[in-house]
Amino acid sequence: MTAKQKFQVAARSSFDYVQYPWYAALAGISQAQNSEPGYGQGAEGYAKRYGSEFADGTIENFMVNAVVPSLIHTDPRYYQLGKGGFVHRTGYALSRLVITRTDSGHNTFNFGEIGGSFAGAAISTYSYHPEADKTLSNTASVWGTQVGYDAIRIVLNEFWPDIRRKFHKSKSEPQP
Repeated sequence: MTAKQKFQVAARSSFDYVQYPWYAALAGISQAQNSEPGYGQGAEGYAKRYGSEFADGTIENFMVNAVVPSLIHTDPRYYQLGKGGFVHRTGYALSRLVITRTDSGHNTFNFGEIGGSFAGAAISTYSYHPEADKTLSNTASVWGTQVGYDAIRIVLNEFWPDIRRKFHKSKSEPQP
């Protein structure tokens, strides 16, 4: 992938229609837990949390999938293993958090995921989060949460084609 393609993919995935309800749900959870109380409660607090979740995710997405991979020539795409048992495939998927491919196809440490997501967390935390939450511990919390969400996404990427095939197969079979 060229650097331009990496940025195009990051832009498309940052503004994909599934992101909007995802960030709405995360903002709702944050509101219910009153995390980062500097945002307040009520509709205004929820709106601030929604904007923060959306911005956090977008910054992280660009850092992980475009900025860092373009600088160090890694491929941010996920390559499905597609064979083996559940545990083996899940382990493979999770290993992609720390291992990725270079642009030339060799395995390397995933600086994009680990470093890019931390840089994204730091940028967002120290830019627009409430003043009381501009701390290293909050940055680490945001970073850990984003890596956790990426782990879920990667495991879903591994199994989604199989799940989709199973549902399409059952719909196309004739009913007795």
